[in-house]
Amino acid sequence: MAQNGAPEPDNNVHKTKIIIVGGGMAGLSAAYHLTKNGVTDYKILEARGRIGGRIIQIPIGNEKVELGANWIHGVLGNPIYELAMQHGLVDFISPPKPHKVVAATEQGKQVPFTVLHEIYEAYLCFLKRCEEYFISQYLPPEGIDSVGEHIKLEVSLYLDKIKDPLERRLRELLFNCLLKRETCISGCDDMNEIDLLEIGSYTELQGGNIVLPNGYSAILEPLRKVIPQENLLTRHPVNKIKWNHNKKSTDNDSDSDDSDRTVIESPSSSRESSCEKTFSKHNVEVMCDNGKKFLGDHVICTLPLGVLKHNANSMFHPPLPSYKLEAIDRLLFGTVDKIILEYERPFLHPSITEVLLLWEEDGEKSDISENWYRKIYSFAKITETLILGWISGKEAEYMETLPNDIVIDTCTTILRKFLNDPFIPKPKRCVCTSWHSQQYTRGSYTAIAVGSSQLDIEYLAQPIYLDEGERKPVVLFAGEHTHSNFYSTVHGAYLSGRTASQYIMNSEEPQEIVVDCEDATDLSSWVQGICLE
Repeated sequence: MAQNGAPEPDNNVHKTKIIIVGGGMAGLSAAYHLTKNGVTDYKILEARGRIGGRIIQIPIGNEKVELGANWIHGVLGNPIYELAMQHGLVDFISPPKPHKVVAATEQGKQVPFTVLHEIYEAYLCFLKRCEEYFISQYLPPEGIDSVGEHIKLEVSLYLDKIKDPLERRLRELLFNCLLKRETCISGCDDMNEIDLLEIGSYTELQGGNIVLPNGYSAILEPLRKVIPQENLLTRHPVNKIKWNHNKKSTDNDSDSDDSDRTVIESPSSSRESSCEKTFSKHNVEVMCDNGKKFLGDHVICTLPLGVLKHNANSMFHPPLPSYKLEAIDRLLFGTVDKIILEYERPFLHPSITEVLLLWEEDGEKSDISENWYRKIYSFAKITETLILGWISGKEAEYMETLPNDIVIDTCTTILRKFLNDPFIPKPKRCVCTSWHSQQYTRGSYTAIAVGSSQLDIEYLAQPIYLDEGERKPVVLFAGEHTHSNFYSTVHGAYLSGRTASQYIMNSEEPQEIVVDCEDATDLSSWVQGICLE
């Protein structure tokens, strides 16, 4: 007891207005926009010892290599591109390097470029037709529910016109390779998992993929330097979010069918600890593995969908509404991993930047331990001595369990076979990502699975209010999995964090809200109909 008779304050209990769970792009964006608008009474609770989430860079040799996000996807209306422009992170001086792709068979034979170009153009056409179902009035053929099934049907019809069995087989192998590539783009194990009617819900921004000279991770610094250092707490893994504290008791608390808000009725508890009495006026209570407790008015949850799939049922008290839990369950959160190989000397021809691997179909359904590597669809140059392989799905998850020497030996065998060169050296170093195994990601990014829809993303994004009299939500959600058009992207995460901060700020007295950097035109906001002065 203190000398005045009052209970001594608990140093593990902290009061703040807004609690942001997660220091990835969504959490940083929310904090950035709060700070830009003069709101600094918040804390970011990040589980790792670093910020950035699925944006991370490591040095390999003399190069900085991205283990997560690689490109800025599109220019027009992309806030990440605009942020990079505002801070001088985009290089307009250096011309883009020519990109020459070759495709090789297991026998080490290179496919003629004319055939590769033909099949690639046909594949893009088939994929475009899949995307059109989202906005069209017509339905796909009966029994065709997934993107994989639809493309395979188109491929079958296309190949039926080719009489020469060898030419037909070669083109079939190319289509199979491109479908494996698509699993890495979509973030799934097989394209049969992706809903055909919903793939068009993703909005692709114009301008292509942009690489930042200093790596994607450079985009974190403009956000970090705005956020007060004392507001960012690393190594604070959250294990419990209680969000019905200080709920007003009314006679008509209920879920209303006439409201577009989620309102939860919960019984009040008569049992309170001394610290809870000290901080009686709070709506949320967030507890961390290190024993620290944070009390606040609002919580912005930016945990990845993979973490929510594992922990949502036990983390939130009271439980999240059933429609949110069902949406979490229906959406897909797949695994895409990188295999980065560092060599003492170059071995690929200087003009070649990527080698597509045309695997023959494995006749016997062997164990994944025997054929996991057949999911690697290509090896691409990062530099002359750094090679990047892509792998997705169950095979990626299995690869994460293997020691590096097995991955090195396997990749060396693959390269020697497909390039028909027994003297290709072993790499001196191998770095493999492990997004599925990492407890704070549990996968790579979101996709709309068969049976799911864009509505599930919107359900996840919907804030939760304690009662209909509340002007501000108590629980908000952000992250790439909460943006119904830009899911799976960093700019989707950024925009969702901005939206969450606006939910909290918009309920104050009307005032101009700063949406981005000063002295710059925020094109993404203009596209969304927000006029900045």
